[in-house]
Amino acid sequence: MNIATKNISVPPANDDDTSTIELPSPDTKRWVARRKAQVVYAVQAGAISLTDACERYSLSVEEFLGWQRAIESNGIPGLRATRLQKYRAENQPVIADS
Repeated sequence: MNIATKNISVPPANDDDTSTIELPSPDTKRWVARRKAQVVYAVQAGAISLTDACERYSLSVEEFLGWQRAIESNGIPGLRATRLQKYRAENQPVIADS
């Protein structure tokens, strides 16, 4: 284990597979896309519960679910704060004036 991350072992899918999920430090202040994706992946893999992840990183459930939706819609690049407006604009329905 290094200082910046905590390794969590995920139960292997088979005897030959050993997976490790690295979680960002609990005192993370700068949330880059890669770190957000690590947390989402850890929750989806069952390595940490949603409740524990929200407590550990001081996240609201809505914020976490927003990260999850961004990954589902646009992949990891959708988590980048600098691209947020671009991805939101692409996914918004066009409303015609009456």
